[in-house]
Amino acid sequence: MYSARWLLAPIYIGLSLALLALGIKFFQEILHVLPIILEVKESDLVLLVLSLIDIALVGGLIIMVMFSGYENFVSRLDIDESGEKLDWLRKMDSGSLKNKVAASIVAISSIHLLKIFVNAENVEETYLKWYMLLHLTFVLSAFAMGYLDKITRKS
Repeated sequence: MYSARWLLAPIYIGLSLALLALGIKFFQEILHVLPIILEVKESDLVLLVLSLIDIALVGGLIIMVMFSGYENFVSRLDIDESGEKLDWLRKMDSGSLKNKVAASIVAISSIHLLKIFVNAENVEETYLKWYMLLHLTFVLSAFAMGYLDKITRKS
């Protein structure tokens, strides 16, 4: 049963492929706008930049889940002492990983909601309400998870 943890390793490798796909999409968006940058309306450019920020946040979330998940659930990463180090890696347990993921989801949702509000004239009011409700659900969930983590760490 203990060896079954290695079944997670291919999943983390698959996440690196998802990160590659995000990187390709990021640069595809930039290449689409570069030839027409002088003709693009400011609001459209802001929407594009928000989309790029969204992609970057999701990429950071993938990295955090990949490294921390592998370190916590599969095996210690053998990083050379003289090489680059991620300071947060050894400090993040599964509880703090959940909190970071929840905070990242709130940040991603915030960016998405901001994109919706910038483009509000093209979005039905019903959808705006649903987006707000969903975002508030993410915020409250993240707050509750953080509070529960705080309570359990004290006791």
